[in-house]
Order: sequence, then structure tokens, then C-alpha cells
Amino acid sequence: MELSVLNIKGEDTGRKVTLSDAVFGLEPNEHAMYLDVKQYLANQRQGTHKSKERNEVAGSTKKIKKQKGTGGARAGSIKSPVFVGGGRVFGPKPRNYSFKLNKKLKRVARLSALSLLARDNRVALVESFTLDAPKTKEFRGILNNLQTTGKTLIVLPAVDKNIVLSGRNLPKVKVSTVKDVNTYDLLNTEKLVLVEQSVNELENLFSAK
Repeated sequence: MELSVLNIKGEDTGRKVTLSDAVFGLEPNEHAMYLDVKQYLANQRQGTHKSKERNEVAGSTKKIKKQKGTGGARAGSIKSPVFVGGGRVFGPKPRNYSFKLNKKLKRVARLSALSLLARDNRVALVESFTLDAPKTKEFRGILNNLQTTGKTLIVLPAVDKNIVLSGRNLPKVKVSTVKDVNTYDLLNTEKLVLVEQSVNELENLFSAK
């Protein structure tokens, strides 16, 4: 698959880059992508939810009524879960939601996501560029020239502080690097914009596995 390289004005530079079938031409594995996204979202959960049980709520432990002769059920404490203000039965407790996935599976998931974007013609190539200072307006203009209207993921070969800061305030734009790109971000974007050097970095990254 060949893609034309655009400049920051959205114009065709006349150069083309051939995308490797080993990275962008695989048959997407939906289950691998599902597991990788599931792990990513699970890792975002703090797991700090907590409710109080009957031994933790404030209240008297005095027996509130006699054992027999009231016509009602036995009751030993106002902190019982059957009373308003009592403890909760089997309530949530702090826990860790993360789980393990094999590296090979995560690799297949990312390759599947890249191949899916390439198959749907949602990948754009732009020549290497930089900004003299963090300028959101200037960065927004570059994206407009590239005709990106929805969610956009820009993948840089390495961290560029000015570009990262320029795109930080744009709600539908995320700037990432080749090493940090993940399946969730790839599937959660409408347009993948690769800086030209990022293609080689991606191919080197996955060929080294």
C-alpha cells in the first residue's frame, strides 16, 4: 500500500511511501484488540471504591429490643444492614482491576488496529515538521489543512514538546509517539496522522519483536 506524503499545508509533495504489509496489511484479529482495549480500560480504574460494613458504621451496639415477645424478627444492633444507616452487606472493597496479557498478543492487537485503519483509508502521511513555540492556533491550522475534522491521533517518531503542548487543549486531538501508541488510541480515532519518519520507526519497532 502506497501513501502520498503531504506537507503541513495539505499539499502533495510528490513523494510516496510504501507501507509494510507486515505492519499495515494484516488480517485484523478482533479478539486480540478486544482483550488489549479491555486491559487498557481496566488499568485506568483506581479501584478505590469502598462502603462501610456493620463493624465500621457509627452506632450503638446495644441490643435494641428484647429477643422474644415483640412479634418481629430478632435484632441485636442498630448497625445491622436491615436498618437505615446500618452497614452494607457485600459492598465494594478496594481492589486492583488490572490483569496480565502476553506481549505477543498485545503486539498482534496493535498491528491489527494499524491494519484496520490502513484498510479503511484512515491513515495520512505528513512530512516531518516542528513548531518554534507552543501555538494551538497554528497547530489547529495544520490539522485543518490535512482535512482532519473528527478524532485525530498524531504519531510522532519522538517527543516534541512544542507539538505536544500545542495539541493538548484540542478536545478531539491526541499527540503520541511510536513507542507510546496503543490499541485503544488507534481504535478510538477517526484519522491517524503519521509523521513520515514514524512509518520507519513503527516498522523497526515491530520487526524487532
